[in-house]
Amino acid sequence: MNRTVGFLITYYKILITLLTPFVCLPIFLVHDTKATRCMYSFALMVIYWITESIPPALTSLTTMVLFPLLGVLNSDKVAKNFMNDTNMMLLGSIAIAIAMENTGLHVRIALYVIKCIGCSCKKLHIGLCMVTMFISMWIANTAATALMIPIVEGTLVALQTQGLIKMFKEDPTKPPEDWRPSNITKCYYISAAYCSTIGGSGCIIGSGANLAFKGLYEVMFPDSPGVEFSKWMMHNTPLMLVNNIAMILWLQILFLGLFRPFSKTAKELSAGDEAIAATKQVINNKIDELGPLKFGEIAVAIIFVGSIILWFFRRPGFMPGWPEYISDVKCGDAVVAIVAFTLFFLVPIEPSFVWFFGNDESKVPDEASKGILTWKYFNAKMHWNMIFVLGGGFAMADAAKESGMTSLIADYLQDYMSSSAFLNLVVFCSIGTFMTQFLSSNVACITIMVPIILEACSMAEIHPMYLGFSNAVACSFAYFLPVSTPPNALVAGPARMNGADMMVAGLGAIAISLTLLVFIFPVYAPLVWDFNFPEWAAIKNVTEPEF
Repeated sequence: MNRTVGFLITYYKILITLLTPFVCLPIFLVHDTKATRCMYSFALMVIYWITESIPPALTSLTTMVLFPLLGVLNSDKVAKNFMNDTNMMLLGSIAIAIAMENTGLHVRIALYVIKCIGCSCKKLHIGLCMVTMFISMWIANTAATALMIPIVEGTLVALQTQGLIKMFKEDPTKPPEDWRPSNITKCYYISAAYCSTIGGSGCIIGSGANLAFKGLYEVMFPDSPGVEFSKWMMHNTPLMLVNNIAMILWLQILFLGLFRPFSKTAKELSAGDEAIAATKQVINNKIDELGPLKFGEIAVAIIFVGSIILWFFRRPGFMPGWPEYISDVKCGDAVVAIVAFTLFFLVPIEPSFVWFFGNDESKVPDEASKGILTWKYFNAKMHWNMIFVLGGGFAMADAAKESGMTSLIADYLQDYMSSSAFLNLVVFCSIGTFMTQFLSSNVACITIMVPIILEACSMAEIHPMYLGFSNAVACSFAYFLPVSTPPNALVAGPARMNGADMMVAGLGAIAISLTLLVFIFPVYAPLVWDFNFPEWAAIKNVTEPEF
């Protein structure tokens, strides 16, 4: 018996991988239609995503096998989804993050902002939160969290060395590695994870989940204007700021004794001049280690800012976009992304060539300076799995639409949808937020929900952006568990936090983010988008799927 249990525990992933295709067979054997065959493929992929019995990227690539063999979508159409405009935009946005990392520009920005905001415990916390949020707008949430962890740890260690705080609660009955984290340790580390998640929602390139929604929306509605960079920022940047401020208040109330000046925590963290001076010294030392501003950092900043401007003004809404003055052919966001991507390889990280025009022969280089990025460095840092995960999601949406699966599910969903658009918004956002706490990939969560929601919107003649966009944002609110999202898992280790530590903070964080979204979106979003039902979203010439 024990050996059998041990076998099942050891090989459960292999067993799930092998048995799931057979367990799900009744889905289309009972009613064999194109829609149910697509549903069978979806069921397989959802189970594989949830259990991670095979890597998520490999799960996405199974679309290349399942859809053609089951007669759902031909292989050419499946393959096109892995290299579309959205995936090219992802490639460029990741290149920006890697270039920042290679030059250290993001670290310099973070340290200077923290220094300017202040160095008391509460001000330092605000600085860390705002910096994490800002950086996470432009680079992946996981990368932003990974950047902030050594900054948080260095600051806490320096304060502890000065005898001003305790990072962990000392327990003489346990070894030091088993000591539980103090409130300030929990607060700072959790903030790095939560604020990177919030920051990732502010800009379309800030998270793979954002790009997943963009791609799914444009696959489902190819005649639509698409999801514009400018309108995303117009709506989500203010929401992100409000959300981040509310999160700072919540975490300071929970962990730092905010509004409770006589509490034990507040008294312990009341920083005097000595504490502030020690923290300033830590920040100044880290800035000194960076040295003067380098050519590579300046070049990355120029390319980065230029890309943001071009993305924003590609289709700003209040004026003609710059592509209209150049070409009659559609120029998507990928055009800017690939220009930036190329420049990182062409622009040198050091301008050593200028010494050829000087008088000092000793400084003339023997070889050309390397670019800001080299292919070897980029290839080592590039998250290729994201390309496959997104591509698989887009292929699933394409197959679901063409097979009639989304119409089938959305038709049943109509019976349960309220006549109130606001109530539908609350329900779908709540479902998305709940699912993302337990499905470790918010991209997978969006891939499962968004195509069905968009199809339901078409049937109910609700603008697809109203329920689709809000649900996609809600799917990013992964705060509850360390496994909910990679940033949470990253901070749980060095902070020595268990699931219970994050659950308490996570419940409040979920309530805050979800409440702000469902009350701000219906009021503010109509100022950004016209929510009258568009002609391109109407269902035309669709054959009713059989079941």
